[in-house]
Amino acid sequence: MSDPGGPDVTQDLRAPWDEDPDDLYEHAPCGYLTTLPDGTIVRVNQTFLSWTGFTRGELVGHRRFRDLLTSGGQIYHETHYAPLLRMQDEVHELAFDLVCADGRQLPALVNSVLGRDAAGQPRAIRTTVFNASERRQYEKELLLARQVAEASERRVRVLQQIVADLAAAPTEAEVAEAVVRAPESAFGAASSSIYLVDPERDTIYAVASTDPTTGNWDDMARTSARAVARVAERGDLHVVASVAEAREHFPDLVESMRRSGRNTVVLLPLTTGPADEHAGLETLGVLAFSFKGERVLTDGELRVVRLLGQQAGQALDRARLYDDVRRREERSIFLAETTRSLDELHRLLPRTRRLIDRVVPEIADWAEVRLQVGANPVVETGGGPRPDEELLTQRLGKVAASGEPKFPADGDQLDCSVLPLTARGLVLGTLALRMAPDRRGLAAERAFLVELADRAGLALENARLYEQERQIARTLQRSLLAGDLPGGDPRFAVETHYQAAAQDLEVGGDWFDAFLITRDKLALVVGDVVGRGIEAATTMGQLRSAVRALASNEAGPARLIEGLDRFVERVEAARMATVAYVELDLTSGEVAYSCAGHLPPLLQEPAGSPEYLLQARSAALGSKAGNRVRTEHRRKLPAGSRLLLYTDGLIERRSRSIEKGFELLAREYARRRDAPLQGLAAGLADTLVGRDHTDDVCMLCVTLGTEERIERSIGADRLQIALLRADLRAWLVAHEVEPECRDAVLLACSEAVANAIEHGYRDDPFGMIDVVATVTDDAVEVRVTDRGTWRGPVSDVSRGRGLQLIRESMDQVLFDRSDGTTVTMRRGRREAS
Repeated sequence: MSDPGGPDVTQDLRAPWDEDPDDLYEHAPCGYLTTLPDGTIVRVNQTFLSWTGFTRGELVGHRRFRDLLTSGGQIYHETHYAPLLRMQDEVHELAFDLVCADGRQLPALVNSVLGRDAAGQPRAIRTTVFNASERRQYEKELLLARQVAEASERRVRVLQQIVADLAAAPTEAEVAEAVVRAPESAFGAASSSIYLVDPERDTIYAVASTDPTTGNWDDMARTSARAVARVAERGDLHVVASVAEAREHFPDLVESMRRSGRNTVVLLPLTTGPADEHAGLETLGVLAFSFKGERVLTDGELRVVRLLGQQAGQALDRARLYDDVRRREERSIFLAETTRSLDELHRLLPRTRRLIDRVVPEIADWAEVRLQVGANPVVETGGGPRPDEELLTQRLGKVAASGEPKFPADGDQLDCSVLPLTARGLVLGTLALRMAPDRRGLAAERAFLVELADRAGLALENARLYEQERQIARTLQRSLLAGDLPGGDPRFAVETHYQAAAQDLEVGGDWFDAFLITRDKLALVVGDVVGRGIEAATTMGQLRSAVRALASNEAGPARLIEGLDRFVERVEAARMATVAYVELDLTSGEVAYSCAGHLPPLLQEPAGSPEYLLQARSAALGSKAGNRVRTEHRRKLPAGSRLLLYTDGLIERRSRSIEKGFELLAREYARRRDAPLQGLAAGLADTLVGRDHTDDVCMLCVTLGTEERIERSIGADRLQIALLRADLRAWLVAHEVEPECRDAVLLACSEAVANAIEHGYRDDPFGMIDVVATVTDDAVEVRVTDRGTWRGPVSDVSRGRGLQLIRESMDQVLFDRSDGTTVTMRRGRREAS
């Protein structure tokens, strides 16, 4: 504000509106253009001409406004500027790039107004143009700063996500997979590869890559001159900015960079601590990532790269510790479960098979156990393919001789570990196995295999000793049973069966005996001594001797049991033993029996159902309770009757009542009413007990009178013919078949069986031949059946004089080919009176 006391100078000032309007238009601080509605320039000020370098004559009447725009601006003019202007008569601050006379582009902001006449028709367009060069530069700087900030923020987010992924990655492989993806999302890398250090093998190996064609995937020594090994040794970040730099410092990278079109490679060591603290720093691996074109990393990016290396290294270290702990835990569980699994089986071969099944495929893809026990080695193999046989044999021999394990070295043609199976200082055999290659934990894996072999060797040796002791026990058991059973008398036949408990090493107390008291009286006894072991076996032998000593033609079953009561008063171990005692009069067919605490005998007469003999029962020998009055019961049996004596192991089970056991035995006994006596007891045991049982089974079966017919099944082996002839001869003699008829039947049967072996089973050594013979007062009939395939009619078969001998020996010979081949032969008993 001017001083009111001073001179008045306002009279010397001129108002802006008093200036020349043309000069104001021409030299305004913005460009002015007036165009017709079609864009033709009709007026332009000097400012616009100065900015663009055009002359007035070049523009006025010759150019349209859109002609001064770039290609993109012209499209925008047509799609946005012109439609908006016609619609709303004005547009404001539209950004265009004007093409100057010399080809430069001038950033500008454009405001336009459409003037209309009284009728509303477009008349002229007035446009102001502002120079936006500085503003555009400022905007670019702002945009660049924003892009840098966004890139930094994106890298931070990526790094945060990577850190989260690394924290959640429990294994080395998962850590490597998370790290190898980081450079692409964080820095826009074209490809990445990760290499890990194996300190046990002193090598560096590649584990993961986003583009396997860009790197060298061969294992390298840690002392190698290759770029990855050198960076791992130095433990610091290295950026190879160009192919020229690679040629100077890392020549091994040149070829892969050229081949893949990569111009910048970053080699980042993965360390367990900050890079600026070299003390105690350990490099666990190297992350290599590359860019297409030369890429300059900013200081901020380099800091993020180093931080990535530290985080990845720490995650790897944590994962390796976790892997080691998990692997040790898994191996410990495997060893414990394998030991427990082997202990479930007692026999050597099943244990050997179980060991192979445990090893393959859980820890190996192929394994073999070879044991040097007995005359022939025990060999069990699983998995495949099998290694080279010659190399394997050599390695097995060395390990068996030295007792020292052999593990495969690098480049070993036999990629298998072979370990001795030892127990109590002796080498029993070898365990060979091929495991999948593992980069880490070599020493721990070898220690695991040694412990596995030690445990397996002890388990297999225990199984061998078990079988040895079991065989000794079985031999002792059978030596204590009656071995001189009476036979050869056509008035009776005896069949016995003993089956020891499957899992028990000790001898049992079950026993049987059969002997002739006189020529016409047969004694049968089955008993069970309490307990097991040598004492029970000794008691069993004493009881058997006592029964034979007390048996007499006058005594009878009741008095014999009374005598045993007195015997057990002196032999305490025999107290509570059970006995079923039977005397059979071979002349009259009368049976007398008494049971002291024992299960009732089972009788099967020729007609009717099986019957348990429940009379004459009393308490066990030496019992202080129960019925101690010894009685006996007598009964006359018809010829062809069968009587079965047995011990409780045949019917008693924890899973069912004893009544059910009695029912099952009677049913199976009835079903075998017409079966041959030979094998009857064993068949009952197979059906009712099986092979995996927990108690001894002892049976004695007697048939009153001879078998009306004989049934035998033999294998297709000529050695079996002699055994069949002996069996058939004894049967014919028992039936008092005349010698001439007997010899003719034996000859014809032998020839028919030989034909079946030679022609029916010529290609099947495992075929079976059934022979059935029946005898009547008039004739003997023999039927020989095979299931083989004969070539041509049976009658055409030429076997020397075999068929002729059959026809000459027998009165009638018939052939049936409907189901296999059956030869039926009949011979009359011409000398029968």
